[in-house]
Amino acid sequence: MKKTTWETLARAAFAASAITAAMAVPAAAHATVLPLQNAVITASYNGAGAAMLGLDDGYAGSPGGNRSALDPLGVYAEFLSTDFNFAFDFGADGTLAIYNNSGAPLDPGAYSFRFDFSSTLAAPITAFRLLDGSAVSGLPVFSILDGGTALGLNLGALAWNGDFTPVTASIETAGAAAVPEPGSMSILLAGAGAIALLRRRRAPG
Repeated sequence: MKKTTWETLARAAFAASAITAAMAVPAAAHATVLPLQNAVITASYNGAGAAMLGLDDGYAGSPGGNRSALDPLGVYAEFLSTDFNFAFDFGADGTLAIYNNSGAPLDPGAYSFRFDFSSTLAAPITAFRLLDGSAVSGLPVFSILDGGTALGLNLGALAWNGDFTPVTASIETAGAAAVPEPGSMSILLAGAGAIALLRRRRAPG
């Protein structure tokens, strides 16, 4: 009879904790959406879409070939410029690697790019952070355009060394996953503790 009472109390405590936690934690806490997850990008170079080659088109330069989804394997760059000076590799986690693809030092020049995500992002872009610019002298200029659905990138002030070390940046969106509140976690732990106590009481000896 005593074991039955403990079992009933423990199960009730755990059920109550689960219900309370579900009410206290926003739905976003249960699923993490990456900043560029499922993104499809249309790119242009100095205002010309035809000056960008997309991965989905096999870099063939076909009409509309400046549009590409992310490489699901994370191996290939999504875009090459038609002068082959630059390669752009986007990650679903929001990382962007920009390569000097020429194989030689690259002086400052007219290098302006635009990347349109349209409605393929779960949330608008809110920030763009430079992570590593050690491969260049000078700073890239980033612009958030069209209410956070497009990015402008001006590389005109950069002088690149001749190696294949990329400039890396982080694209951040408003859709960051929520973290459970400490109080909710305490409630869950209390319920789990009751179950653990029950199991201990049932252990032989």
